[in-house]
Amino acid sequence: MLALWQAEHVAAALRQRHPGLTVELIPISTQGDRIQNRSLAAIGGKGLFVKELETALLENRADAAVHSMKDVPSDLPSELAIVAVLPRADARDVLVAPRARTLEELPRGARVGTSSLRRQAQLLAARPDLVIRPLRGNVDTRLRKLEEGELEAIVLAGAGLDRLGLSARISGWLDMAVSLPAVGQGVIGIECRRQDARTIAWVEVLEDAATRVALEAERAFASRLQGSCQSPIAAHARLDAGRLDLIGLVAEPDGSRVYRERASDTPAAAVALGTRLAEQVLAAGAAELLERLRATG
Repeated sequence: MLALWQAEHVAAALRQRHPGLTVELIPISTQGDRIQNRSLAAIGGKGLFVKELETALLENRADAAVHSMKDVPSDLPSELAIVAVLPRADARDVLVAPRARTLEELPRGARVGTSSLRRQAQLLAARPDLVIRPLRGNVDTRLRKLEEGELEAIVLAGAGLDRLGLSARISGWLDMAVSLPAVGQGVIGIECRRQDARTIAWVEVLEDAATRVALEAERAFASRLQGSCQSPIAAHARLDAGRLDLIGLVAEPDGSRVYRERASDTPAAAVALGTRLAEQVLAAGAAELLERLRATG
């Protein structure tokens, strides 16, 4: 549902910028979409939403792939590139709960649904009494489980609900001090073959420079950490008065330890900034944690 909205959004933007251009949508079901009864960490991580799309590009069955950048691994196939990123939506997580507007208002022992180890770790760091329940499926499926009383609350990306016209379901936006977003959260990216100059020329006009530098810093942070799908990692960067500010985090899945650091630099140094902040987090104690999570994942 959300993937289709994003593809249609990009198609509309391309048609607007290139009058007369024919844009055909090719729906592709990914392994991440098909396997709904197991956590993403258990089946290989968010990259499962990307692999089939990249295969379609490499086999020339598609010219461009539209991604939620939070699902795109740090390492891309050498033949492919993210040639444009659209202006970022609000990157924050949100709480959806019938009887609470904030995390603090949830009753003790409340059952909270999330499919994300990153969210789980930060929620438990803030509220160790919460009971985290795995939650997969599309947005409608997740909301239905809440309505049927299986959960007291769920935590989702606010951008997804907003894009689907479901902002009214949001009980409250979570401060980034409580739930730092996933790398690339709120960003739509368009991937193409590096050698496909014609498609790149059509797509690159949609590029948003401010979003790009923030994304580069966040992805450099994650790339240096080399976390597994069992590693709760979060990062968010934003431009402020000509400076790029980056916050990064690594946490124990049960929230018992959280390593959070912050740094800033010029936009031109986005990649170096992300790498440097990762080094700070590793030096603070995350190196041992990540090594253990990789070994047990």
